[in-house]
Order: sequence, then C-alpha cells, then structure tokens
Amino acid sequence: MTKQELINQIKLKKSFLCIGLDVDLEKIPKYLLEFEDPIFEFNKQIIDATHHLTVAYKPNTAFYEAYGLKGWKSLEKTINYLNENYPEVFTIADAKRGDIGNTSTMYAKAFFEDLNFDSVTVAPYMGSDSVEPFLTFKDKFTIMLALTSNKGGLDFQGLTVNGKKLYQEVLSTSLTWKNSNNLMYVVGATKAEYFEDIRKYVPNHFLLVPGVGAQGGNLKDVCKYGLTDEIGLLVNSSRGIIYAGNDSDFAIKAQEKAFELQQEMKGIMLK
Repeated sequence: MTKQELINQIKLKKSFLCIGLDVDLEKIPKYLLEFEDPIFEFNKQIIDATHHLTVAYKPNTAFYEAYGLKGWKSLEKTINYLNENYPEVFTIADAKRGDIGNTSTMYAKAFFEDLNFDSVTVAPYMGSDSVEPFLTFKDKFTIMLALTSNKGGLDFQGLTVNGKKLYQEVLSTSLTWKNSNNLMYVVGATKAEYFEDIRKYVPNHFLLVPGVGAQGGNLKDVCKYGLTDEIGLLVNSSRGIIYAGNDSDFAIKAQEKAFELQQEMKGIMLK
C-alpha cells in the first residue's frame, strides 16, 4: 500500500482508526475455545464486523508468539484473511524489532515478504543500520518508536542529549537515513501535549498513536496538535474495542465501539 492509498481510505471512510488485534485466550468469549483456532475465529469476526469503520489493523505479535507455533499460525491466517478479503486495509505488525543489519534484513523479510504486512514497528536504539534494512522495501512502511505511552516511556526518551530531548534527537536523526520517506512514528496518546513539538520535526509523516481508550488517551487532544492536512494519524484502540463484549455478540459490541470512535473522527475531519 502506498501513502496516497492510505490517505484515500481515510477520506473514504472518514476514519483514521486502527484496531489492535491483541488476543488473549483468557479474555475472549468462552464458546470460541471450542473452535479449532479460537484466536483466528475471534479475529475473523472482529474484522468482518469492523472493516468498514477502520483503516488499519495492528496485531501485536507477542500475543501470538506466546502460544508458540499455533499462535504464529493464527497470525499467519489472520494476515492472509485480511490481504485476501480486505486488501484496502493497512496492516501493521506490532513486533518492535531492531537488531544489527543482517538480522534486521531477516526480520523485514519475515514481516514484509513472508507474511506480507504493509508495515512493522521497530525500536531505533541500535541506530541507522538496524532500521535502514526495513526502509529498503518498496511500498512498505517502518513505524519507529519515538515517544511511547507506557509509564517508563520518559525514563530514556525524555533525557536531554546535546541540548535536545532524546526523542527529538531520534526524530531529527532518522530523517537523514536512506528512504526516510518510508518512516512512520509511534507516539503515545497519553503524551498529547508533546504532539505540537513532534510535528516540528516530522510535519508530514504519519504517526501511529496507541493509548486511546483503555490507557486513557484523549482523541481530541491528540488531533488538536497532531493532525496534518492529510490527517497524518493512525489512532489505535485495542482492548477498548475488541473486548467491548464477552458473549456471542462480542463482534457487534466491538462494531458499536468502533463506530463511536469513527463518528468522533468523522466529526473532527469535517470541521
């Protein structure tokens, strides 16, 4: 998927919603455990109920790797189902990879070629040669951690280095890397007051924004400082949508919650 194709979907659906498919077998409706692949069945029903309201899905790979080979197969079936049935939807492998160059190349091949995700999240701590292998893939996006929403996010990201906060240094340095136009950035919704500053460094790149919903992030605050003329945001909600219900109507409940967010986004876009 190209950046323009993603923008077109946002305009068409009046939505910049991303739904996180973070499946915990202890939290899904019990009747699904009778299926051969309960994780995939859960995802399939969520996707079928919400695809018209969202422009992106983001499976966090930890929730699949935790179940070993079966979990990885569930992830593979999920991405195949999305690519075959809803190819217009942007897909994100939330894997937070990043290692020396040859290892990063293999990570990139795993998610971009084998699983055919549109994007993957990476950690930039090891520098340019750990990220640039991801950036070489045409029409694929590398979503780099910039300022995260977790409690300890500022332990390092907020440190002052060379007169700048570390997250500022990460943003400015990343723009000098090869194919930096293929970068997006993770910025947590619970850090809404930082968005205005972040836009000084990356005014036109897309930001993936987790933390709206269960983590307490506020959509209006994020949009106030983070929106661009092309929207430039993918706002993620995981638990707040996929676990909105815990019975046979769980997919409908997820749809209702996704609709609430999409309507709020539509209102913001039409202002």
